[in-house]
Amino acid sequence: MSLKQDALEYHRRGRKGKVEVIASKPCSTQRDLSLAYTPGVAQPCLEIEKNPEDAYNYTAKGNLVAVVSNGTAVLGLGNIGALAGKPVMEGKGVLFKRFADIDVFDIELNTLDADEVIRTVQILEPTFGGINLEDIKAPECFYIEEELKKTMNIPVFHDDQHGTAIISGAALINAVELVNKKLQDVIVVVNGAGAAGIACAKLYVKLGVTLENIIMCDTKGVIYKGRQEGMNRYKEIFASDTKARTLEEAMKGADVFCGVSAANCVTQDMVRSMAKNPIIFAMANPDPEITYDAAKAARKDLIMATGRSDFPNQVNNVLGFPYIFRGALDVRARSINDEMKIAASYALAKLAKEDVPDLVCKAYGVDHLIFGPEYIIPKPFDPRVLLWETPAVAKAAMESGVAQVKIDLDEYRDQLEARLGKLREVMRIVISKAQQMPKRVVYTEAEHPKILRAASLVIDEGIAQPILLGRREVILKQIEELGLELNLDKTEIINPIESPNYEAYCQTYFKMRARKGRTLDVIRQLMKEPRVYGPMMVAMGDADCVVAGLITNYPDTLRPFLRVIEKRPDVHKIAGMYMLLFKNQIVCCADTTVNIDPTAEELADIAILTAETARRFDIEPKIAMLSFSNFGSVEHPMSLKVKKATEIVKAKAPNLMIDGEMQSDTAIFPEIIKTTFPFSTLKPPANILIFPDLGAGNIAYKLLIRLGGAEAIGPILMGLKKSAHVLQQGCEVNDIVNMTAIAVVEAQKNES
Repeated sequence: MSLKQDALEYHRRGRKGKVEVIASKPCSTQRDLSLAYTPGVAQPCLEIEKNPEDAYNYTAKGNLVAVVSNGTAVLGLGNIGALAGKPVMEGKGVLFKRFADIDVFDIELNTLDADEVIRTVQILEPTFGGINLEDIKAPECFYIEEELKKTMNIPVFHDDQHGTAIISGAALINAVELVNKKLQDVIVVVNGAGAAGIACAKLYVKLGVTLENIIMCDTKGVIYKGRQEGMNRYKEIFASDTKARTLEEAMKGADVFCGVSAANCVTQDMVRSMAKNPIIFAMANPDPEITYDAAKAARKDLIMATGRSDFPNQVNNVLGFPYIFRGALDVRARSINDEMKIAASYALAKLAKEDVPDLVCKAYGVDHLIFGPEYIIPKPFDPRVLLWETPAVAKAAMESGVAQVKIDLDEYRDQLEARLGKLREVMRIVISKAQQMPKRVVYTEAEHPKILRAASLVIDEGIAQPILLGRREVILKQIEELGLELNLDKTEIINPIESPNYEAYCQTYFKMRARKGRTLDVIRQLMKEPRVYGPMMVAMGDADCVVAGLITNYPDTLRPFLRVIEKRPDVHKIAGMYMLLFKNQIVCCADTTVNIDPTAEELADIAILTAETARRFDIEPKIAMLSFSNFGSVEHPMSLKVKKATEIVKAKAPNLMIDGEMQSDTAIFPEIIKTTFPFSTLKPPANILIFPDLGAGNIAYKLLIRLGGAEAIGPILMGLKKSAHVLQQGCEVNDIVNMTAIAVVEAQKNES
């Protein structure tokens, strides 16, 4: 199927278009209806009448943006009209929601009259928290934005102007640094004197480029002092005192080319004529001013960005507008000013220098991304942009005086993480606890790049002090190749065979295993393996936690833990748990990884262990002991086992909320217990599900992840005296960091 057919089918299949309105409050009962509408709705109306600011408390205004267009300059399509531009505006709404959780109404205005656009938007102010102007042609777009900013008390932002400027501004900051030049010294040629071109030039000046060093061109050539043809007051600002009259002449000796114009207007000879280490931003869409391949063939020393995703350094406005509006809305900014735009550019530039998560690399089909000529701005699908750019914008709004609400930026970052999903929200709690008392964590697979990247992050976050097991020369070489700034003063590197503790560990392990078929010679061979040496460090008190299993399967990783680290005296068997995170619910599932067919006593242990672990995540346990039977409806050894386990837990831990045996839907849906089993001591929905055997637990948690869309934390090992955790084989760097934080918090508890 062709791209055209794919695109048409995408937009028309199922519900037509790309957006829908979903109620954010329940409306399933008569009482709900009376609260949502008459008579209850009168109460917030009266409160807002008394205090208009209460609209932000009782309505969606504070999270609602209007995307407004008259369709006169639709990207790559031109003046196609308001109705034909509607798919683009709907798409803009999708991006607002996807990247910053902002709701959008798209508004297409069937007028070419700039004053009509202005008046229409002005009278819409009570509805919205912000206005995103889109695809309105120049010079009318400048006039419309200027007038609206003067007269409205909510932020107005023309993305075609400022979005490209902000993102390319971030790229310019980093590109100039990489070629060892200074912003105030570079000569910049801007080709395209429309909305984006003029906005780029203005922002570059704010970032430090000298106004006199900017040469701007339009379809008639260089905009020079004294030129009359095709001029307006916006172009006049950039009229140069130069003898150059054509783009070709302007580019000779230039350091930077900024193209927001038309395809194929730059030749290889023009690129060759530029200064040493030229910077080329060919951002015309869908086809750039010069193709990436042609430019690279002309000059090996250039840094290049385009508007396309199939080449390095995509200048994509989605890196800007969602996050800028998120920050502006959350402090109720009256406008989006230059300080906020500059803050956005610098936040993006700084983020590009950070280690890139695996999920981002996978999204773009690469093994790794590292700051350099082919990676000068973050990728659009990098979730960290929300956490870097948005607080920077909010901070700039507060400091520049346009914010109407002051917020705590540390708390705000936590709130933003929660918008990225329940996993981020929960792990932020755990990481905060880990940071209060970092522990020594030994990584058994430290020659692997993912472990080294995770180690760098846990140091930066103040979560732990890494101990890296492996060959020192291999680890140091990997650190250099990855471009990691791993603080070796806070990191210990140990090659087991070279360690002064090696022989003592061998002797101790021999005593543990002497009557279990292990000779000292065999022990000495085993102790060379980091997967054995690591847990031994924890057992001997030379490390507080061990994290392993990235490149080995679960049983092979778990076995040395069980042989070296003792169980807690009150535990029959260790167990494994996964925490599953849904949009509005967290469910802990056990045992999902260790015990194949636990006894009633072991099931009781598993339930108590899981409750303890859940509390470390600030979850108050509500435990359902699962079976195919509901409270004696089937008497079978399997259901009787679960019933007995429930009784044991109630005797051992009478303060725990627990009941069983019960079916899974009984545990989750309150109406079932309310109507059918009112005697139950459980108040659903349960947040801990204890499965009768490994088969049920393992199958259920994997189905919930794949079909239910749950995010997962785990596997979390429970019941050992000391902190030891198994990674999911092949997991990502963030998973390793999360598991490290969990291990540290457990080690803290073991000491208390």
